[in-house]
Amino acid sequence: MITSTIKMTAEQYLLLKEDPPGVRLELVDGEIAVSPSPTPGHSRVVSQLGAMLIAFVETRGLGEVLLDVDTIFGEYDVRRPDILYFSKGRTNLITEKRLLGKPDLAVEVVSPSSTKTDKADKFKQYAAGGVKFYWIVDPAKESFDAYLLKARRYLSAAHGQSDDVISAPPFDALKIPLNKLWWK
Repeated sequence: MITSTIKMTAEQYLLLKEDPPGVRLELVDGEIAVSPSPTPGHSRVVSQLGAMLIAFVETRGLGEVLLDVDTIFGEYDVRRPDILYFSKGRTNLITEKRLLGKPDLAVEVVSPSSTKTDKADKFKQYAAGGVKFYWIVDPAKESFDAYLLKARRYLSAAHGQSDDVISAPPFDALKIPLNKLWWK
């Protein structure tokens, strides 16, 4: 018996309807990857950090912040960063229906099921895709790590833990009180 599988392309994936209730879908190497919906702790970090970024970016006219949007990273790869930022000169890449390019900043909030994906797989994929800044926030460890892309490799740009107040590129003037992110 011969079994044949055909990889789904990013264009085919984007034709799908919204995710079924209780799951999040991404396209990884042509296959649909399923993960559970975020936990309350994950959701709190996304909403709190997202609100801080939106307020900072909007009041300064720096561009656009989006949450949880399908982003094409190759012919067979569509990822959904928790938070995305497009600088003012690149907001033309955002249309009502889809993104036409990769963000300047991608933020991933680690869940128990996504540690390897966020810290290894997406780390490599976002660097290869040219995402200039990558932040990884881990609610379980109460940690925040920011990376800056240089020569297609991420270099550590900032780190914070627990109650630290940090700044990270591309928003060096923004002070982020990490204790506001964690579920306590």
